Amino acid sequence: MNIFNDTEKILEKYGQKLIDYLPNIAIAILLLVIGLWVIRVINRVVRKFFAKQNYDVTLEKFIASLINWGLKIVLFVLVVTKLGVESASLVAIIGAAGLAIGLALQGSLSNFAGGVLILLLKPFKVGDFIAAQGLEGTVKDISIFNTRLNTFGNQLAIIPNGKLSNDTIVNYTEEGLRRENITFGIGYDSNIKEAKEILLSLVNEQETVLQLEGKEPMVVVASLGDSAVNLSVRYWASIDDFWNLRWHILEEGKARLEANGVVIPFPQRDVHLYQKN
Repeated sequence: MNIFNDTEKILEKYGQKLIDYLPNIAIAILLLVIGLWVIRVINRVVRKFFAKQNYDVTLEKFIASLINWGLKIVLFVLVVTKLGVESASLVAIIGAAGLAIGLALQGSLSNFAGGVLILLLKPFKVGDFIAAQGLEGTVKDISIFNTRLNTFGNQLAIIPNGKLSNDTIVNYTEEGLRRENITFGIGYDSNIKEAKEILLSLVNEQETVLQLEGKEPMVVVASLGDSAVNLSVRYWASIDDFWNLRWHILEEGKARLEANGVVIPFPQRDVHLYQKN
């Protein structure tokens, strides 16, 4: 009999507490529903704003995602606080959880920070041809944690943003123009002036070589090597024409030098034998 009485008292006690607590639960649910609706509206406004602006697509996605999750976290705190959890305790729990997660995901957080820096500073964008971390390729995608490149051989290279943002990056596309420096070695007995004229004439014949003030093509003696006089052929070209132009000048330059009797030597070594008496 005492057991039934105790059970009845417990149910009455906690039942009354539940009844007293129902308004808070109802308000929390209402707050959650309204909050999620407001967040959807804000996200829609943010997307429309970015659609009218000329921002990088990856940056748009990152900022939109950041706003979305930030609003949801604020809503979560409001709802839980309305349910009776003290805000100070909640902040302490979130802080402790954040510290634990941060220690466990140090590498990922480094990549996240690197991704933010890349998106804000924009050292390169999707479609640029870059060299970084010993790799060269066209940027396919920039995400928060890594950057994807399509290499020359059509392989997919994935580089963590943490390393990428803290190392040297060469962007071949950014300036729109590239300067070439092709070296041709000629024999010491060859006529330097004639060889320079042949190569300069070849370069000037190419329609895709840029003839800009201060950026005129030139051929100079770059160095005196062990086996050859090294001539440097220098000119400017657009990114789109650069490689086809380089390959043509390399092939045609060799052919024209040889056709005009200019010797292109290769490394040689003289061996002298001495006979002991």
